[in-house]
Amino acid sequence: MEPVRLNKYLSQQGIASRREADRLIQGGLVKVNGKTIQEMGVKIDPEKDKVEVDHFQMKSKKNYVTIALNKPKGYVCSMKKTKLDPNIVTDLVDLPERIYPVGRLDKETTGLLLLTNDGTLVNQIIHPSSESEKEYEVTFNTPIPMGAIKKLESGVKLNGEKTLPTRVKKTGPAKIRIILKEGKNRQVRRICQKVGFPVKSLKRIRIKSLKLGSLKQGEWRQLSEEEIGELKG
Repeated sequence: MEPVRLNKYLSQQGIASRREADRLIQGGLVKVNGKTIQEMGVKIDPEKDKVEVDHFQMKSKKNYVTIALNKPKGYVCSMKKTKLDPNIVTDLVDLPERIYPVGRLDKETTGLLLLTNDGTLVNQIIHPSSESEKEYEVTFNTPIPMGAIKKLESGVKLNGEKTLPTRVKKTGPAKIRIILKEGKNRQVRRICQKVGFPVKSLKRIRIKSLKLGSLKQGEWRQLSEEEIGELKG
């Protein structure tokens, strides 16, 4: 068998997208033949090399699991605890399978977060070409005028690059719902700050066809095959 890049192999095994696999590698969570690999671009022989992610041997992986979590404040979307961030989202999930966050919500943001070991699903949601819709509830400290909303709808320049247009619905004097089709780092907070309205609170309520529903903060549930199929569609 031809050698394959380690990040590609992790993606093929359903553990993560290639981008997320790179983060796992850089974080020192991946071993090849017992040796921690943190170098990008390493190739392995899938038939001969033993690959582990955080002590989990990849070749034994069979069962795909996808859950929806209502992320509370104070938890980070990481697989590794630090002194600054001791609370990670996987602490909230009691499952034997090793699952990983699909994309990220920042520490102060609440709401819908997917965790899975299905790399195909990860790619369907976070790859830029998928333009997966994500909907958020945003609250501000002061009422937001229609002028600022129009700016959000038309796209805002971040680091010299204009974001994609959004859909915005005003749900109160200082509250909106906004739908994005891209996932730049802390995008909602940054674009709202850019138009002069810093975010007071932020909650994600939908990813593609999947809604947060009645899940309380800290609660999670496994998705049905039908829900997973719709997310991959």
